[in-house]
Amino acid sequence: MVKNFKIPKKILNFINNEDMNPENDTFFNKLNPHDSTVICQVARSDEKDINNAVKIAKNAQSIWGNYNPIKRGEILFEIIDKMQQYKVDIAEIVALETGKSFSSGLGEIGGSIACARFYAGEGQRLYAKTCTSGVDNKYAMTIREPVGVAGLIIAANTPIANVAWKVFPALICGNSVILKSAEDTPITAWIMGEIIKMTQLPKGVFNIVHGLGPEAGAPLVEHEDVNLISFTGSTNVGRYIAKTAGERLAKVSLELGGKNPLIVCDDADLENAAKWVILSAFSNAGQRCASCSRVILFDSIYDKFKKLLIDKTTKLRIGPNNEDDLGPVINEKQLKNMINIINKAKEKGATVLIGGNRLDSEKHKKGFYMAPTILENVGPEDEIAVNELFGPITILFKVSSFREALGLANNSPYGLTASIHTKNVNRATEFSRKISSGVAVINGGTYGSEPHMPFGGVRQSGNGTREPGTEALDIYSNLKDIYQFVNVDDCD
Repeated sequence: MVKNFKIPKKILNFINNEDMNPENDTFFNKLNPHDSTVICQVARSDEKDINNAVKIAKNAQSIWGNYNPIKRGEILFEIIDKMQQYKVDIAEIVALETGKSFSSGLGEIGGSIACARFYAGEGQRLYAKTCTSGVDNKYAMTIREPVGVAGLIIAANTPIANVAWKVFPALICGNSVILKSAEDTPITAWIMGEIIKMTQLPKGVFNIVHGLGPEAGAPLVEHEDVNLISFTGSTNVGRYIAKTAGERLAKVSLELGGKNPLIVCDDADLENAAKWVILSAFSNAGQRCASCSRVILFDSIYDKFKKLLIDKTTKLRIGPNNEDDLGPVINEKQLKNMINIINKAKEKGATVLIGGNRLDSEKHKKGFYMAPTILENVGPEDEIAVNELFGPITILFKVSSFREALGLANNSPYGLTASIHTKNVNRATEFSRKISSGVAVINGGTYGSEPHMPFGGVRQSGNGTREPGTEALDIYSNLKDIYQFVNVDDCD
């Protein structure tokens, strides 16, 4: 278990480098997804706590924003060094509060550190540009300036990765941060606050407010002094944020849901394709915005691939340990919603090939374990084929041609990621050009963004912004044009 940090019985807000009780002195329980036991209590913050955090963050930003970007990068590297030093503790916490294995948590913190390092290094660049002016004796350039106070609202599926993904680009650009933790993973946010205390980051630059979305998230989105909102989560909440923050002309970045297709052509390496379908659909209990929830198969290989997929799914190990392939979903509400939608699909004629139920063995019955599930005979317009479920559930569809496969893949309100498995370079090229998604993958999974590459989607998967990559700098900074006229006669 965690060696260097003692998880408190109550997780408090972190404001101005201090642990603070919520103003209303109200808390909620954080449950262990593996066995439903209470891990700790968590601050149930409201508008008063948000107002306090915003006031502190606004004052601190005027100091932090005046640090030159290289100095900011040096301090971020100090934070990263502490993350590296305590990576085992962080991984243990991620595993504890999500139910995933320690090895998965360790992989997640490794990716988070890589992302953080990328952004800390951007302090030496912070890309802007110089341009040639069309006017004699005139010089043109752009510089990046902080946006101000950044409200960051994250999801629970990969908690430390989601923190790094947003916090580090926000900080390197000179913004102060109010992190609204995911209510299901508050301890991961808490340990980041403990690490920040050990560094030279000025007080009030990084703040954490815990609580429920309507009570703590909404006041953050609505606050006039929060200049930027970056949100990862559901499309419905994203619409509310776009409308609410947009009305006051705050910058908004939305990374929303997906119903991601993976096409398996008749010339594909079926073993490789099956491996990637299993990983894309079921790893992390399917709790990825980039999870593969639609598998589109050429009819000539449909039966063979279906059998292969069922065989591999049957062998999956389910639990919180390193030898397990996937763990529980994050909470009981999410689990019950999945089962309800599957039951509705069965009433409409869907066939459950494997899974479809809550696991009730002695090992699993106390936790929020959803059996890895594969369905067929689902209409492309049915609820289960259209709505994101955020769990270990995927649907098989049969097509007769590449064109039909591409059309079905694009027949979705979402457009986040997509994959095709084929040996035909022409199919791969046409797919990458014509698929309506932010990410296209050839002969791989539907997930797996890298820190230096942009990630985001189209349609209901986002509002067009991209994080991470250098493209995130456009979200977390404002560009200013500077023109300088030179009187050459004064040079003599």
